[in-house]
Amino acid sequence: MAPMGIRLSPLGVAVFCLLGVGVIYHLYAGVISSRLAAFRSDSGLSFRRTVDMRDLLAVSVEAAVLGGKEVKTVREENNLKEKSKGKTREGASEPLTLGDLQSHRKMFNLIKNTFPDITVNSEEHDNVVDKVTWSRDIPGDILDKIVGGKEVPTESVTVWIDPLDATQEYTENLVKYVTTMVCVAVDGKPVIGVIHQPFTAFTAWGFVGQGSNIRPRSSYSISPPKVIVSRSHSGKVKNFIQDAFGNGTTIIPAGGAGYKVLSLLEMPASETASTDQADVYIHITFIKKWDICAGAALLKTLGGQMTTLKGEDIDYSDTPLNKGGLVASVGVDHKAVLERLPNWDPEKH
Repeated sequence: MAPMGIRLSPLGVAVFCLLGVGVIYHLYAGVISSRLAAFRSDSGLSFRRTVDMRDLLAVSVEAAVLGGKEVKTVREENNLKEKSKGKTREGASEPLTLGDLQSHRKMFNLIKNTFPDITVNSEEHDNVVDKVTWSRDIPGDILDKIVGGKEVPTESVTVWIDPLDATQEYTENLVKYVTTMVCVAVDGKPVIGVIHQPFTAFTAWGFVGQGSNIRPRSSYSISPPKVIVSRSHSGKVKNFIQDAFGNGTTIIPAGGAGYKVLSLLEMPASETASTDQADVYIHITFIKKWDICAGAALLKTLGGQMTTLKGEDIDYSDTPLNKGGLVASVGVDHKAVLERLPNWDPEKH
């Protein structure tokens, strides 16, 4: 009898080969993965997520406009549901309205849903999750002026949003002062600023080193200047400003930090009649960074500055409170303004 042999079908051979290749692949992949992890650990390197800054600008504009629609609707329906968050350091009541909350929910969730890895700081807080998503639309004026592809690591980005700036004025129906704002800081420096006026639908934006849809006015003066200040602290700041620039200085009390920054700029003809014009913006007490970051970025884009009363840069990567007061200007000698200010410590007043 002839010896029997083992026969393998073509299918069996194929299966055997595939299993072998699979085992070898997983062993090889495991070795490569371990070596990459060891390399990253030894070298201090890591694979980082990044965000395109033009996309982030477009989302910031969309968020500010979306929040503004909520603010306007609540005010027009007279459904404010006003309550108090407490008192400021100076003893003024801090109102909270449905407009603040509805705007926060849209703005915060739109940005976080689009860029979940970045830090977003908002003036308001709640646990309501809104599934709002970015339209993927980039406005034409942004496409015309801003080049895409400028990527930054997400861990270097901090976004500050103010869902409703000038809430006190909002409750008094002084709506010209009301804005919604978004600011993007990179490594603590303000880079993108968006200030939206819900009741006129005007949106100002700026991207440092890239461009803006707004510009400074053609002329300013600091001899003496028109100084715009908070209407809630007008008594103390009046003496401060007159000591700096003289009794003939024009002092403009106004609500909202966003509005005050816009008062330094050339507004569209349709907005000019409802916006004050100032040469310098000064604040002499504590102020939150979601109030001022967008304005700081906008002014910096246009060659202006926003500093503490002592001329220090403000870090927008850390705690929300700015304790140094502020001086904001564009189109004037910022250092010359600072040199005329009397010695003042906001922490003692």
